[in-house]
Amino acid sequence: MSNTDPRRAPAHWAGGRAPQVIIALVALVALGTGCTLRRNMYDQPRLKPLAANGFFADGRASRDFPKGTVARGLLKEDALFYRGVEDSAVATHFPMPVTREVLLRGQQRFNIYCTPCHDGTGGGRGMVVQRGFKQPPSYHVDRLRQAPPGYLFDVATNGFGVMQGYAAQIPTADRWAIVAYIRALQLAQNAKLDSLPADERARAEEGLRQAAAKPAEGDAAHEAHGESGGH
Repeated sequence: MSNTDPRRAPAHWAGGRAPQVIIALVALVALGTGCTLRRNMYDQPRLKPLAANGFFADGRASRDFPKGTVARGLLKEDALFYRGVEDSAVATHFPMPVTREVLLRGQQRFNIYCTPCHDGTGGGRGMVVQRGFKQPPSYHVDRLRQAPPGYLFDVATNGFGVMQGYAAQIPTADRWAIVAYIRALQLAQNAKLDSLPADERARAEEGLRQAAAKPAEGDAAHEAHGESGGH
């Protein structure tokens, strides 16, 4: 058989190389098929959100959730914590213990979100009010002092009048912390010295004495300045 005989195997197949070549070809084919399958799974047919689609009667690709569907972790069964109600009535107590840490957190959040309108004491004379925005009621009027915590929480969540709701900006636990701090402000503005512990009462009385002495000192200094200016 001549070297040009088409039936003769190529020279590079000699010595058992044919199986190696075949195996390599099979591996390449398998690899290519695997890549194709992976690409098809990654780029499979799908419906784009808000696109039109003739399969459904209303022509929309996006479908409504089945009635009663709740996203994982968003069931929010605790009506007291998430809505400020208990037995379908406005809650009269907090869903958690009001600790020092809760009050400090509430103070921080209050200073960020509430003081522009309500000012630092809750009196309703915040900076935007001083520049023409409608004044909110003071937290220290009898109506709001007597309002249950659930009511204040609902207002912070859903808004009231010209005030917007802050559910999107302030997490639920922080809204309760703000309500707790508002209660502290109300107590601070209307507390009686006799209701304080002995050590706190002594500190408060000392602070009052110092505050009362400052105007007298200022008047004396002003009079002294006036006398020296007359000479």
